[in-house]
Amino acid sequence: MTVGKPRKAALAAWIGSALEYYDFFIYGTAAALVFGKIFFPSSAPAAGTLLALSTFGVGYVTRPLGAVLLGHLGDRFGRKRVLVLTLLLMGLCTVGVGCLPSYASIGVAAPVLLVVLRLLQGLSAGGEQASANSMSLEHAPENRRAYYTSFTLSGTQAGQIVATAVFLPVAALPQADLLSWGWRIPFWCSAVMVLVGYLIRRTLEETPVFEQEANAGEVAKLPLVVLFRDHWADVLRVVVAALIASVSTIFTVYALSYAVNTVGLSKTPMLWVGVLANVAAVITIPLWATLADRIGRKPLFVGGSLGCAVLIFPYLGAISAGSYVWIFALGIVMFGIVYTMTSAVWPAFYGEMFPARVRLSGTAIGTQVGFAISGFLPTIAAAVGGSGRGAWLGVSIFTAGLCVVNVLAVLTGRETHKVPTAKLGLRESRVDGAGRVEARA
Repeated sequence: MTVGKPRKAALAAWIGSALEYYDFFIYGTAAALVFGKIFFPSSAPAAGTLLALSTFGVGYVTRPLGAVLLGHLGDRFGRKRVLVLTLLLMGLCTVGVGCLPSYASIGVAAPVLLVVLRLLQGLSAGGEQASANSMSLEHAPENRRAYYTSFTLSGTQAGQIVATAVFLPVAALPQADLLSWGWRIPFWCSAVMVLVGYLIRRTLEETPVFEQEANAGEVAKLPLVVLFRDHWADVLRVVVAALIASVSTIFTVYALSYAVNTVGLSKTPMLWVGVLANVAAVITIPLWATLADRIGRKPLFVGGSLGCAVLIFPYLGAISAGSYVWIFALGIVMFGIVYTMTSAVWPAFYGEMFPARVRLSGTAIGTQVGFAISGFLPTIAAAVGGSGRGAWLGVSIFTAGLCVVNVLAVLTGRETHKVPTAKLGLRESRVDGAGRVEARA
């Protein structure tokens, strides 16, 4: 393996994830700020916001389906094909959202089409990160797997930066312009970005691990059967551990909607909180990942989860109090520094639970089921916390509880940072009926 291949795989994962999650998160920002007025104008303001946030959540419904389908394709036919497919599907759907007529133009068909495109976006996202993680992990040197796989997540953060930054000038438009054409610009910009991402990803080489399996005829014909027969416990563990994504959805979607629509804070500074927190995340993720290659995955994951459980209270409390200084300080610390302890680790931690022949399926299904639950949390949080200014406390308790559950799942997992890549996901050896020693995969 040459040094250049791991770097190229990590760079392609970073750029592709940034482009893909730019598409995914501009939807979340638009749902929080304008979709309630454009696609649900007949509802009361609070109900319209709730419905708009629900359309953000439905994208997570098809994530598990996308994980099953794209995980099968990736483990059966290769990681590279899935990486290209997910990028193109996400891009076409995002441009389509930007072209949709409003409710005032075509009535109920407008929100129906919005939901359909959102479901297809979720299908694409269901295989994106798992395929990028598998590509990076299987190209990486054994002692730097966390570092190289972390570029997938730092790319995700970069995508959020661009998505939020694009909305800054758009959100500053007069209300009439914002609601008529301004909100469409970020969605249309995706066309150029997806073209760039396609040109980059199509030059990737397939991973040596997959090529060796293909040449030896060891590729599983039905990866899902192998996965759920031999690795169901790890799939369940990843599902629960992936609930840490609740912190991201609460920070990205719920907190923005609560600050602007309930507390009455200005959109622009709240968008800047997201930009600066994600800038910090891009810097800290590879640093935390480097540390994880030295001391292990679990200490950082647990520390980040517990830190978020504590910091969510003062962050949402600062929004309720309208203190911009504390909102910026706590937002950057919680999301840009503490939450990234988990973001830096999970691409390697989850992927290392599974052998190569079911790695993409196991990572995709486990994460996307967990993310599907997390995707509805802004809606659940809004319902649990209520519509008043004091809603932040109930939402904080809810989020902290999920972080604690996440910690319990992580603590039951195996530490894998010193396990050779070829032995990842293998169980203890056993003696078969003929007295021969065999390793269980």
